[in-house]
Amino acid sequence: MAGLLHLHSTLLPSASALRRRAGAPAPSSSRRRCRVEAKIREIFMPALSSTMTEGKIVSWTAAEGDRLAKGDPVVVVESDKADMDVETFHDGFLAAVLVPAGESAPVGSAIALLAESEEEIPAAQSQATSFSSSGAAASPPPPQETAAQEASPPTPPPPPPAPIAVSAPAPPSPAAQGGARVVASPYAKKLAQDLGVDLFSVTGSGPGGRIVANDVEAALAAPMKAAPVAAARPDVPLGSTVPFTTMQAAVSKNMVESLAVPTFRVGYTITTDALDQLYKKIKSKGVTMSALLAKATAMALVQHPVVNSSCRDGKSFTYSSSINIAVAVAIDGGLITPVLQDADKVDIYSLSRKWKELVDKARAKQLQPHEYNSGTFTLSNLGMFGVDRFDAILPPGTGAIMAVGASQPTVVGAKDGRIGIKNQMQVNVTADHRVTYGADLAAFLQTLSKIIEDPKDLTF
Repeated sequence: MAGLLHLHSTLLPSASALRRRAGAPAPSSSRRRCRVEAKIREIFMPALSSTMTEGKIVSWTAAEGDRLAKGDPVVVVESDKADMDVETFHDGFLAAVLVPAGESAPVGSAIALLAESEEEIPAAQSQATSFSSSGAAASPPPPQETAAQEASPPTPPPPPPAPIAVSAPAPPSPAAQGGARVVASPYAKKLAQDLGVDLFSVTGSGPGGRIVANDVEAALAAPMKAAPVAAARPDVPLGSTVPFTTMQAAVSKNMVESLAVPTFRVGYTITTDALDQLYKKIKSKGVTMSALLAKATAMALVQHPVVNSSCRDGKSFTYSSSINIAVAVAIDGGLITPVLQDADKVDIYSLSRKWKELVDKARAKQLQPHEYNSGTFTLSNLGMFGVDRFDAILPPGTGAIMAVGASQPTVVGAKDGRIGIKNQMQVNVTADHRVTYGADLAAFLQTLSKIIEDPKDLTF
C-alpha cells in the first residue's frame, strides 16, 4: 500500500479579521460580504519505516497547479529501504513544491503546499516564498536601506500571477539521471522485471523523465535494435566523491550501531552431498537453495530458541515467538534483507514462491517495512560467488547472523581411515554474547548439520 501524506491546515485570516486586530472600524453591513477563509495544507515528509529519519524525493508525480483527488499519488519518496508512491489525504491543487526532486528532507518537514481551490494557489505560492526564505539565514538590510524603506510609501502588493499557459509537452528525458540510477514508478519497475525490459534502455515520459508503465510497454513493442556501446551502464566515477544514497546511509548507520554489541563467532563445516541431491530433484519445481537453507535453519532454531532471541535494551533478552529468517540480498545501490516469516511452518514449495516474490519486490524497491524489518535470524550467502568462507556483521536488534560459503568438493578422511571426497560448506555464525554463549551456538550448528546431511524432512 502506498504511503499517505501528512497534511496540516494553515488558515489564512480574512481581511476583515486583520482590520479588527488592527483596531480599524469594521465595514458597514452594506459592504460586508461572506468570505471563505483560504485553506492551505502543508504536505509533510512521511515516515515510511520505523528507522527512517529523512526521505529523498525521487520524483513528483504531479506538477504545480495540478488538481488532485484524495488517494492520488503525489510524490515518490526514497526511504532507507524502498521507493514508495505517496498519496494525498485531501482534494485540492498542488500549489507549490518546497523540496524538488533529488533533494532530501527530514521526516515531518513540509515538502509542498496543497491549496483547496484554484483561487488560493497564488496565496500558497506566496507562502512558499516565506518557507524558502526562512530556510536560509537572512542577514538584516543595511541601515541606509532600512531608512529609505521606512521613508518611502509602502509598495502595493504585486498582482496575482497570471495563469500559466500550458505549453507543448517537453521532450522525454532519459531515465538515468546523471547516469547514476533509474527513475521509474514502482509499478513500471515491477512490469519491466516481469517483461524482461532493461530500464536503462527506456526513455521516460513522466515528470522529470520518470519512467511509467506505458514507457515500458512501448519499449517492449518497439522493434529491437542494437544498442550502442555508449548506452551501457556507466562505470564507477573514478576520482570523484559520491554521497551516500538514503539506503547506503541507513546501512552505514546500522553497521556502526552493531559495533556496540559484544559479538563472537563460531565456524562449522557441513557436508552437503544429500542437500545437493535433494536440490537437483526439486529445483525444477521452483525450489531455490536460499529457501532450502532458510528452511533448514528455521527447523534447527525450533530446537534452540535462545539462538533466535535478541537483546535490545542491554538489560534483558526476548525469546521471539516466531522464526522469521531474513536473507541478505544485494540490490542496486545497497543491501536489503527480505524476511521469510514463520519459515519453520511453511512448506518448502510455498517458501520458495514467497522468496521469489520478495526478491522481485526488493529489486523493484517495493518491499513494505514488515517485509524487511521483522527478521529474528539472518542468513548471508555468498556461496554462489565462489566465496568459501567469510564473517558477517550482526544486524542491530537481532541475536545472530550466519554467513554461508560455497559448497565445494573436499578430500576428507573417514573414521575407518579411508579417504574420500565429499561436498562441504563452511558456515560462520556471528552472535550477540549477551544472549548466546559458545555452547549454545555449537549445539545449534550440530543440529543444523544433521538436518542438512539428512534433509528428508525439509520437503514436508
